[in-house]
Amino acid sequence: MERKKNYISTLINLTETHKKIIIAEATNVGSSQMQEIRKLIRGKGILLMGKNTMMKKGIVLNKETSPKLQALLPHLKGNIGLIFTNGDLKELRDVVNSNKKEAPAKAGQVSNKLVVIPAQNTGMEPTKTSFFQALNINTKISKGTVEIVADSKILDIGQKVSQSEAALLNLLNMKPFSYGLVCKTIYDDGVIYSPDVLDTSVEDMFKVLSEGISNIGAISLETGYPTAVSIASSISAGFKNILAVSIATNYDFAQSKQIKEFLKDPSKFAVAEKKEEKKEEKKVEKKEEKKPEKPVEKPKEPEPEEDGDMGLGLFGGDD
Repeated sequence: MERKKNYISTLINLTETHKKIIIAEATNVGSSQMQEIRKLIRGKGILLMGKNTMMKKGIVLNKETSPKLQALLPHLKGNIGLIFTNGDLKELRDVVNSNKKEAPAKAGQVSNKLVVIPAQNTGMEPTKTSFFQALNINTKISKGTVEIVADSKILDIGQKVSQSEAALLNLLNMKPFSYGLVCKTIYDDGVIYSPDVLDTSVEDMFKVLSEGISNIGAISLETGYPTAVSIASSISAGFKNILAVSIATNYDFAQSKQIKEFLKDPSKFAVAEKKEEKKEEKKVEKKEEKKPEKPVEKPKEPEPEEDGDMGLGLFGGDD
């Protein structure tokens, strides 16, 4: 009884101190592997295992303090564990998923992958051919040993492993399965979603958001129902209609006068455009004017060297 109270107290404390939870499936995960996973996520998250009934009880008891946690209840089923964190969910998920252990096939377990035995010389004696015949695997005797002629599928996804299949895979030293914690569901401060969402980039999110806004705008315009997305297009379309009416009639308003003047005499605006172009050209010319060049300094002429005799006579002595 005391143990149950301590467990519920630990669970409630973790839910109050952490806003994010990964619900992970722990099927076929041994205690030693579980300890390895705890070490790997140390500093990133806290793994709590336990019975589903105890987890549900703890969450229900904490209903008033943390009502958002009630969203977890439908997902607490099967052999699961809860990983509590306040850090990066994607990083934590990747660390958890990276810890996988190879495991041999066991009779009665359900295959979680397609298992194919490759063509090979098994090195087994001809007396072992009965194992292969029972599973419809084509073999031949080569140099006194059993050889598998072609790749042979032995298990499908979701197929239960039989005694014969488990025995043959063990004889071939094949470990076809790998097990570890599998992240099934993400809880993020009251929101539940699939772990696949963590692989969505910011660019992908903006793309989906942009497509959604475009669709809302198109529906709003088609149905005539104004929304924040469509209001700018509706105003623009309305202005075009009013302008068309103004042009077709004698009714004028500030924005339509210039359009009418342009339609009457487009050459006026062409002259104005030319003037603007000339102004722009002059601005460009002024910018391109070269700065006054600095006067180039002439190289100094070398000074005449003094005579080497330092004022002495031709023969270097006095008369």
